[in-house]
Amino acid sequence: MNQQPKNHGDWSRRHFLGVAGATAASVSFTSRLTGRGQDISTTQQRPSRNMKKSLKYGMVQIDGSVEDKFRLLKEIGYDGVELDSPSGLDEDEVLRARDATGLAIPGVVDSVHWQKTLSDPDPNVRGEGRRGLETALRQCQRYGGSTVLLVPAVVNKNVSYDQAYERSQNEIRQVLPLCDETGVKIAIENVWNNFLLSPMEAARYVDDFQSPNIGWYFDVGNIVNYGYPEQWIRILGPRVFKLDIKEFSRQKRNDEGLWKGFQVKLLEGDCDWPAVMQALDEIGYDGWGSAEVGGGDEARLRDIADRMDRIYAS
Repeated sequence: MNQQPKNHGDWSRRHFLGVAGATAASVSFTSRLTGRGQDISTTQQRPSRNMKKSLKYGMVQIDGSVEDKFRLLKEIGYDGVELDSPSGLDEDEVLRARDATGLAIPGVVDSVHWQKTLSDPDPNVRGEGRRGLETALRQCQRYGGSTVLLVPAVVNKNVSYDQAYERSQNEIRQVLPLCDETGVKIAIENVWNNFLLSPMEAARYVDDFQSPNIGWYFDVGNIVNYGYPEQWIRILGPRVFKLDIKEFSRQKRNDEGLWKGFQVKLLEGDCDWPAVMQALDEIGYDGWGSAEVGGGDEARLRDIADRMDRIYAS
């Protein structure tokens, strides 16, 4: 068996202290009360926010060239768009559209990480997954982005939890020199992959690398099914590199089935967005949020942008 992840004991001591400090800061921030017991940490005391709006390119369901789509997104009020890597798009066309419209490409999504998992029992498959990650890092650099979104592993009947942990970390460590070379970071996403199921473990997984190039791509909606996003945010703290803005309804899940929980518009599910935004304020997050919801035509994209604005202001 390969070497186990390092510093597990040190992590417990170090980061429980860090979490305790974050919790204390949270209590201090929210405990300014009036004489009638009302919370006054509201709009007038909230830090100003300059969070940027992005979305996934596949959500843009209109006719036209890449530049036509980029131009529409810019006009609607989006600051950026994230692409899959590989995506099938011509890189030169993407770059021309970016430069012509001023729409940023803040990052890319590794599009092979589900099929060629870094936890697969076959080392050849893991190698293909690693090379896919390397391709995404290089493409992201060319686009001017800063992160590659990565699903690091999948736990299933044939891959145990400890195997997923060890194998994925071993593969990612081999890519860290390329992160230094390209200036692009790897952002681990919380998804329903039966892996890294608590914020404490998610923090530990990142810290095991002892590298500033590994952090978290926090998907707000994915947590609501089994936890509370604001709690994760406070524990992950500065490890959060980017956000996916997504909604989830526990009621629809209960009434119609698990995956139906996502079929609700932003602000109409069970994400406590004011609590999420307050937690982001507390950790000093002021970066990108990328919508990852059902896309559509111009009217739908405008509605999503408007709802994101309302979330950011909550």
